[in-house]
Amino acid sequence: MRVQIFAPRTQKVVKTITRFNDVARGGNIRHDGKLLVAGDDSGLIQVFDITSRAVLRSLKEHKQPVHVTRFSPNETTQLLSCSDDTTVKLWDIPSQSSVTTFTDHSDYVRSGVMSNLNPSLILTGSYDSTVRLFDARTGAAEMVMGSAEKGQAPVEDVLLFPSDTLALSSSGPILRVWDLVAGGRCLRALSNHQKTITCMTFNGNASRLLTGGLDQMVKVYDVSSYRVVHTMRYSAPLLCLAMSPDDTHIAAGMSDGTLSVRRRNTSEEEAQAAAARKEVARTGDFESLLERIGEPEYLPQQPPTKPKGDPDEVKLAKEHRKKLTEYDKLLKQFKYGEALDAVLVPGTSAVTFFSLLQELVYREGLRIALSGRDDVLLEPVLQMLTKYITDTRWGPLACEVAGVLLDIYSGVVGLSTVIDHGIAQLRGKVQAELRLQKDVSQLRGALDMLMCSAVLSTA
Repeated sequence: MRVQIFAPRTQKVVKTITRFNDVARGGNIRHDGKLLVAGDDSGLIQVFDITSRAVLRSLKEHKQPVHVTRFSPNETTQLLSCSDDTTVKLWDIPSQSSVTTFTDHSDYVRSGVMSNLNPSLILTGSYDSTVRLFDARTGAAEMVMGSAEKGQAPVEDVLLFPSDTLALSSSGPILRVWDLVAGGRCLRALSNHQKTITCMTFNGNASRLLTGGLDQMVKVYDVSSYRVVHTMRYSAPLLCLAMSPDDTHIAAGMSDGTLSVRRRNTSEEEAQAAAARKEVARTGDFESLLERIGEPEYLPQQPPTKPKGDPDEVKLAKEHRKKLTEYDKLLKQFKYGEALDAVLVPGTSAVTFFSLLQELVYREGLRIALSGRDDVLLEPVLQMLTKYITDTRWGPLACEVAGVLLDIYSGVVGLSTVIDHGIAQLRGKVQAELRLQKDVSQLRGALDMLMCSAVLSTA
């Protein structure tokens, strides 16, 4: 239930946004890098300021999970959303309302993109096995590609070429190319994957197309001929895929919760690596010589092993959340009284006790937590306050809590010997501290007089 932003060079998390009530999906950063949008399984769409991570807009019209949220590449105040409630919406961010709603699909809509040239054109793919080209100016589907007949595979992903003349869709293991100029005619149907193609992306200049599938493979196509020019194997089925604009990083999300980032060497690094290989070959290293000559038949037969992936690949494993303490769980459920009881058990440190009290003050739940207690539940609170009310670290907070407690229970003083004894002890501790402070003040005054006399005598 969070969105994380990684630094490509260090592969470290630089931002984490956790303000979601359900599983977060479809995170997208605006082209100026200032805003981020994401949906969740409750149907809520939220727009965040990346710097402060503050929620700027909350859009709630979808009734089911939202899998796609994208900012318009042309209009910075518009965004697209596709939901499992079969609707596609174009939103106006400042007014927090949908401008247009398309209802032509009859099943989950799990993919959608906006045109780079025309902000009114939207391409979507649905589990009803169709690809539709919508026009926001007319509010209707201007083109329908594919068939909604029974038995057809659902559309997992769609892409638009930068020229807006061709579109791509993936259904099952089939990659299809559609000619939009010719009214949505299918130009090609490619089947190079063994299982469902789940994701597609272009490289920086759209000369290469990358597709990832449940067969754990990424295929790289030359878009001029649609031939596979490269293949990469991953350790788990792929669910999403992206490539950096400078073509140096490939990020892939897998079904086991792992994010894989593969880095391609720059031309300078490739030249250094080639020089290193030549140097190793010159020195006569046997392993490198075999690699250079390329004669695997001379090597002993090895049992097939699981591919380890690219040596430059960095795998970012799924983080395991810290187990919440009992009082943290109760705070999340707004059970303030029970949370306070949870930190009054023997062995609880003063830091934990007063941290909880401070949190209750912030939440305006201190009076709720202290109210409705009998003498048995009130005794440990009085004992902790009496123990630490003179401590310079916790004194101000302890005095504030003691004031609220006495205000609540002033009417029952004299009715319980336990409460009376606890209040008497607290009163005695405060009086002893006041006497001490009075003595300290007198001593300070005497020292000030002595210091002044010493200064005057030397003057």
